[in-house]
Amino acid sequence: MSGTLISSLVWVPRGKSSAEPKRYNLDDTELERVGKLGGPGVLEQLREEMEGMDVGEGEDWEDVDEDDGEGSGSDEDNENAEVAEHDVDMDTEPHEPPKSSDPNDLSAFKMDEYDNEESKGVAMGAFANVKGLSFYRDNNEDPYITLREDDEEIEREELSLLPTDNIIITARTTSDLSSLDFHVYADSDENLYAHHDLMLPTFPLCVEWLDFPPGGSSSSSSGSKGSYVAVGSFDPSIEIWDADLVDGLYPEAILGPSPSSEKPEAKPLGTGKKKRKQMVQPAANDQYHTQPVLSLSWTPNHRNLLLSGSADGTIKLWDLTRESPMPALKSWNNIHKGEKVQGVEWNKSTSNGLDKAVLSAGWDRIVKVWDSRAPEDAIGTQVGSDVECIRWDPWEPTSFFVSLENGLILAYDSRTLSSSKGSNNLSTAQPKYTLSAHDGAASALDINPHIRGCIATGGMDKVVKIWNILDEESEGVQGRKREISLATSRDLGLGKIFTARWSPDPETPLTLAAAGSKATLQVWDVASNPGARKAFGDRLKKHGRELGEVKKGGGVVVVEGGEDEDTDEE
Repeated sequence: MSGTLISSLVWVPRGKSSAEPKRYNLDDTELERVGKLGGPGVLEQLREEMEGMDVGEGEDWEDVDEDDGEGSGSDEDNENAEVAEHDVDMDTEPHEPPKSSDPNDLSAFKMDEYDNEESKGVAMGAFANVKGLSFYRDNNEDPYITLREDDEEIEREELSLLPTDNIIITARTTSDLSSLDFHVYADSDENLYAHHDLMLPTFPLCVEWLDFPPGGSSSSSSGSKGSYVAVGSFDPSIEIWDADLVDGLYPEAILGPSPSSEKPEAKPLGTGKKKRKQMVQPAANDQYHTQPVLSLSWTPNHRNLLLSGSADGTIKLWDLTRESPMPALKSWNNIHKGEKVQGVEWNKSTSNGLDKAVLSAGWDRIVKVWDSRAPEDAIGTQVGSDVECIRWDPWEPTSFFVSLENGLILAYDSRTLSSSKGSNNLSTAQPKYTLSAHDGAASALDINPHIRGCIATGGMDKVVKIWNILDEESEGVQGRKREISLATSRDLGLGKIFTARWSPDPETPLTLAAAGSKATLQVWDVASNPGARKAFGDRLKKHGRELGEVKKGGGVVVVEGGEDEDTDEE
């Protein structure tokens, strides 16, 4: 489909999702929470909307539509409705996106122009379209809900999850809407299907899963766990949604200012004809992001903390125990000299204080390693192209990987960066090794947490590749010369690859989820490839595990009901 893409995805580990997800219920308690979350005036507006949609005896839905529908009401109501409708369109004039014969043409999204778009200075986010929503106190009164109480048991069974099910969450955008799509992957059945989705008001750029209940709720202080997904988007506020809630209307927490507050806006450089076309982006501050959020990172080592990197040049630390909407706990504004922060990631190791180490990359083409307690001591290295992805090595906590726009993958040891520090705290150390991975940008990168020396990359050349790194560490042989080989590669029919992530569960050690410019999710059991089985089978045995059976179709599982794509495997 033209004009669609999946920008990011994240796995939910097995057993972390609720076995029985619940449907959203806008009761009085939820109204109070949403009103507090939305800021001044939102609760009153919600109550007015609900009261206006109550149906009295002897009144049918046609009467309600005539009274409350389009063309009725005061001029002020109509004007407010038009403003709300305009907000949903992400600050752009309503229009039909240009058609293209190229299914991978992303020009409809104008990704290269978002810095120059002028914000309208009005409330955005989950509350942008509150005026256009219709509320019903009982689902039996809602004419759009055909499911009645008699069918609730059937629905509960359809929504229920097995202990062996995985949830994969994708951030998808089409030409006219954005959403979080929740898919269930059942490895034993080789089944992948859409479970539910959540509509988003703006273009999502990154997603991150966490188990900490946010927003200062009683669950936060009690130490309980849940399943939540944080979303960074073109809107500078970060939203955290309950992943166990079906058809939710409002997030659990908002990291940033109240949605009822006026958003920071870009302004023309001047009054002249040329200067009016040059937009000056809002200045960064210490409280919240003022431009799109490009990266998020959570760690189980510090469950209540979330890191974010933004186009405003700042990296922020959020304490999720605070009441929402919340300001940042800390803000680092000069890690990358004010340049856009492309990526940020916690070190998930628990040894030698590395749990507080942060890896970040900016549009200054500098990758830095730093302690969140002493950012002034950050040490970095300059790379030769724009950074696409950064990843810590789960097998060697002091090492990390960087993928670049020129198709290269660089592997570094942060200890050598510290020992060869040059001017401006930039290291002169060379990478441990360089991998020429793709023709074009290496836009996806992930390190297998179950098999040492197994790396997945994806590129704008539409190919997903699995690399085998043999060295002293992976083989356990002293003096082993490093060998790098391509275990297997495949065009999964996903278009340009924007995201690829390994399964977090040891039961599926070679299972990879990937997506890209065709807005289709696929799961690839790499172990079904003979080359991969040969490359990684012995290494798995050292950990007391065996590769599973070879799956049909080369191990590629597509979304149930989706289009079958031709795939090429090497």
